[in-house]
Amino acid sequence: MNTFGSARRRSLGLIAGALALPFVDAMAQPTSAIDARFARIAGERLPVVGVGTYQSFDVGAAPTQRAELKEVLRALVKHGGSVVDSSPMYGRAEGVLGDLARGLGLHRSLFIATKVWTRGEAAGSAQMEDSLRLLRAERIDLMQVHNLLDWKTHLETLRRWQAAGRLRHSGVTHYHSGAYDELMRVIRGGEFAFAQFNYSMAEREAEQRLLPLCAEMGLGVIVNRPFAQGELFPRVQGKPLPAWAKDFDCSSWAQFFLKWILGHPAVTCVIPGTRRVAHLEDNLGAGRGRLPDAGQRARMLEHLRSL
Repeated sequence: MNTFGSARRRSLGLIAGALALPFVDAMAQPTSAIDARFARIAGERLPVVGVGTYQSFDVGAAPTQRAELKEVLRALVKHGGSVVDSSPMYGRAEGVLGDLARGLGLHRSLFIATKVWTRGEAAGSAQMEDSLRLLRAERIDLMQVHNLLDWKTHLETLRRWQAAGRLRHSGVTHYHSGAYDELMRVIRGGEFAFAQFNYSMAEREAEQRLLPLCAEMGLGVIVNRPFAQGELFPRVQGKPLPAWAKDFDCSSWAQFFLKWILGHPAVTCVIPGTRRVAHLEDNLGAGRGRLPDAGQRARMLEHLRSL
């Protein structure tokens, strides 16, 4: 493990204070709080269901356009959630998230993740500064090098930000299995605490080598594209849930898809995007109760293939 990795380990002495940031308000809801999982390198317990902001938070400034998004964030924290993932590439999403979190007084209850996606130290630093300003945060919980673009250069900036207390954790992301080999090489270097990538009942390649590696290394795993960009829902439209879904406390197709993902022990958090409170509350249901075991997950896959 190199110097940055060692510094990150030393920072675990501050875990008690760090853990208080995202969970003070969330855990005040013991009867409805969703489950959480421990990300070993980061020293964080993260709620297993969060929110992605791609498209859903890219709205204008009119109160009518932001009203339900405000309730989405409020409901997320009320039910024990905290993880919200954004990006400079998501249009106005960072600014909307920052405005709403500030207005609701939720910054200390949220675990805000965003990304850097550009080349060069100067451009990367400028983009990160913009994100910090738009998110209206004193520091960012997780900055991720998106699609591994110029990650070695950005790593130097991430080190400086972390040393200065402007950043808590760093990570890497990708959205396509064709990049998994490179992603695994970077993960093995031990520089990052989190990895974000696609995994779903329709995109299972990550379970072959990537998820086992993350478990071995102790990385927090954030899953994007949990519904395979909406591909899964048309396959089950008009079809009833199988009766045996109740065996793992599943009451909707969205929960069926999300619980299958969370049934893999290497997954820390899944981040379906939504702008609807009803959809958020349905998704959060996947983070409560029993999860499918290996045999049930296999049965779920076979059932989906049969539809």
